[in-house]
Amino acid sequence: MLHTQQTAEHLPRAGARASGRRNGRLGVTALSILLLGLVWIVAATQTADSSVLPQPWELIAPFARATASGELPYHLGWTLMRVIAAFALAMSLGIALGLVMGRYPAVDRWLDAWLVIFLNLPALVLIVLCYLWIGLTETAAIAAVTLNKIPNVATVIREGARSLDPRLSDMAHAYRLPWLRRMRHVVLPQLMPFITASARSGVAVIWKIVLVVEFLGRSNGVGFQIHLYFQLFDVTMVLVYAFSFIAVMLAVEWMILQPWERRAARWRQ
Repeated sequence: MLHTQQTAEHLPRAGARASGRRNGRLGVTALSILLLGLVWIVAATQTADSSVLPQPWELIAPFARATASGELPYHLGWTLMRVIAAFALAMSLGIALGLVMGRYPAVDRWLDAWLVIFLNLPALVLIVLCYLWIGLTETAAIAAVTLNKIPNVATVIREGARSLDPRLSDMAHAYRLPWLRRMRHVVLPQLMPFITASARSGVAVIWKIVLVVEFLGRSNGVGFQIHLYFQLFDVTMVLVYAFSFIAVMLAVEWMILQPWERRAARWRQ
């Protein structure tokens, strides 16, 4: 009875502490963004040339025009589509490869050298080779981004597969769980912290590579528009497209990936 009362008293305190930590993080984030804005304003004032570095408020009117015309949503949508497609492929193939390498040492010995090679191969080389071999197509663009990310995902998942609790695997075998249920209830919950970590780093890397892919060989997307305005030396529009996409990726990070990672981490607590 006493233990139940202590547990009940502990829950509100734990919730209050968690809420306080979240509010503290939000405050620090808001302060850091404010400081960045102040540095930008000072730098733009010192430059005194909006064609080199415009003030933050000078982006509002071009942003509104690009949004109202449908140009910004159109190109932003194409870039997001490529990010989602490459992310899904890279995570699926990387998880499968990392799990096999982590569970089977013989496979790991055969593939480890290839993993190291692809981890150190510059992204630009893979992008150019995909365009040369496949052509300036959507398939080549997504393949280039996917191939750049698979080794990173596989490396993280391999370490997770090596740390799987053998006692849980033995229990699953003892109860003769089917392969699908064993993966769902035994393997994946243990791998989830590693999956979420690779997903967060994956999104951060993939969207940057997608912009390079679009810059070099696509006729739409944020990267294409940045290339266009780079040729026109229009710094304002380059910043409009860059910050629009950064805002979307930050929303994905804060609203989807971070909560997902926190939920996944509770499994080990």
